[in-house]
Amino acid sequence: MAAAGGGGGGGGGGGGRACLVLGASGETGRALLRELLARRLFARVTLVGRRRLSLGEETEAAVEQAVVDFERLSEHAAAFQGHDVGFCCLGTTRAKAGVDGFVRVDRDYVAQAAELARVGGCKHFVLQSSQGANRHSRFLYLRVKGEVENLVQAVGFDRCTILRPAVLLCKRQESRPTEWMAQQFLGVVARVFPTAYSVPVETVARAMVASVLQPGEGKVEVLENRAIHELGKAVPQQGT
Repeated sequence: MAAAGGGGGGGGGGGGRACLVLGASGETGRALLRELLARRLFARVTLVGRRRLSLGEETEAAVEQAVVDFERLSEHAAAFQGHDVGFCCLGTTRAKAGVDGFVRVDRDYVAQAAELARVGGCKHFVLQSSQGANRHSRFLYLRVKGEVENLVQAVGFDRCTILRPAVLLCKRQESRPTEWMAQQFLGVVARVFPTAYSVPVETVARAMVASVLQPGEGKVEVLENRAIHELGKAVPQQGT
C-alpha cells in the first residue's frame, strides 16, 4: 500500500518537533494519541499503521496517517522520515494471530519499524513492552517481549525508553469475556495494591509522554510497573 498523508499536525504546538506512533488503533495507542493531542507537544504527529483509522474530523485534521504494508516495510521508509520521537504500542495476541503471527507482529514488525525510524532521524524511541519480559523465559509472550526489547536497544537510538506495564486496565472495543472478568477482579485488587498487578492504559500513555519531557537516566531506561504509575501520575509541563 502507498503512504497516505493527513492534516497539519498538532495545531502548531511542539516547537516544530515531530513524532510517530505505531499501534495507534490499540487501547494504549488510542490513549497515547489523546494525550499527545491534548497537550499539543508536537507540531506533527504521524500514525503509522496497516490501515487508515477513523478518528473523527477534529482528530484527523490534527494528525498525518501513513498506511504501510508491514510485510514489505522496507518499501515504506518515507513514512518514517523526519520524526524526533517514536512511540510504539504495536502488538497483537497469540489467540488472535496464532503463534507465528504474534511473533511476527510483536517482534519482527516492531524491530523493523524501529530501524526505519532511526534511519529516518528518530533520536528517542519509547517502547511499550510487558512486565516480566525476558528473552530466556519459557513463556512465549514474555520471551518475545524480551527479544524485541533487545532488538530495539541494539538499533542504536540516542535514547530508548522501555515500559513494562503489568495487566492493562481498559474498556476494550472488541469483546474478550475472559479478559473482562480478569479486569473486573484486578480492578478491585488495584484499590488495595494500586501499583502491583495492573495499570490503566491512560497511566501508561501519560508515562510514555512524561518520559519524553524529562531527562533520561542513561541511553536505555526500563520502567517497571511501579515506575509507570509514578511517572504517569502527573505529566510535567513542557520545558519544566
